[in-house]
Amino acid sequence: MEQSRVVTVNINGQRYPIRSHLDAAYVAELAAYVEQKMALAQRECPQGDSLKVAVLAALNIADECFRARDEDAACRASVIHRARELERMLDLALAPDDKSDSPLARTAGSF
Repeated sequence: MEQSRVVTVNINGQRYPIRSHLDAAYVAELAAYVEQKMALAQRECPQGDSLKVAVLAALNIADECFRARDEDAACRASVIHRARELERMLDLALAPDDKSDSPLARTAGSF
């Protein structure tokens, strides 16, 4: 297992040392995303203190997360439905044909 390391990020003018097993570039990317959301929240609530701005940013990020989760669940359900329908169609296509089991069909090739 990879060792944890400290990555220092800057969000909303504050430096935060983050201990993580994640790649430093990825942690920096996450911090940049949070910084972007904080700036957007600050524009939406210009009179808010840093805590209110952080909570608003967190709510916006949570909303994105929930929407992505719901979209993922809908996609998974659609794929499962389509796979079951394909399986049903394959079963029908590969099922033995009852007509070929009739006595007449068995002797048809012998004439």
